[in-house]
Amino acid sequence: MSWPSILEPAHAYALWAPSYPAHAHNAVMQTEERAMLGLLPSNLSGITVLDAGCGSGRYMRHVLDRGTVAVTGVDLSLPMLLRAQDELASCADPSRYCLMQGSVDALPVPDAFADIALCGLVLGHLEGLDAALGELRRATRPGGMVLCSDVHPIGHALGWARDFKSAGKRYAVRHTQHLYHHWHAACAAHGLAIESVLEPMLDPNDIPAGAHFDARALEVPVALIFSLRRIP
Repeated sequence: MSWPSILEPAHAYALWAPSYPAHAHNAVMQTEERAMLGLLPSNLSGITVLDAGCGSGRYMRHVLDRGTVAVTGVDLSLPMLLRAQDELASCADPSRYCLMQGSVDALPVPDAFADIALCGLVLGHLEGLDAALGELRRATRPGGMVLCSDVHPIGHALGWARDFKSAGKRYAVRHTQHLYHHWHAACAAHGLAIESVLEPMLDPNDIPAGAHFDARALEVPVALIFSLRRIP
């Protein structure tokens, strides 16, 4: 099997957007999503949410279903934002959501903008955590929740790639390994208290029959998830 071409995130998602689903579309994402949603309050009535790196809007749909008063999705990729707009327009009241173009490390929102900030499977696309966690903290109200996930760093060590096909060619998105001590240092520097850390394992029932995958994935955690609290 040939190795995929590694692309910068903006280029990769421009190619991937037309076919990118607005739901967790593989076993790793399903595992990550169950853990994230387990930490997210089940009733978001009266709560405002920021989805930083919203992609095709999968977490925006979840928080709308849980009753958020308003959710704002920010993403660097305009094609992915257009994908999210198509998905949300078919299932949500436009007055309850907003989409904006911008980077997680330079969020286009005011200070203390949201009660909860989400960032799902995005931070590995950045070379460092510091600026992004600083921005997530800034955009969250004092005492608010910051909920982040990423591919577990063990996956990087095992050679896993976030790959996809476009026009018959195979590509992968550039990904940077962020270890626990990187998270700890960045949280300490920006006034984010670590409330819980999850390292979920794959559920074998999520793996389609006949799928080709690294069998070691059943023996190691596949995602790293942090529930953080902005220290006032």
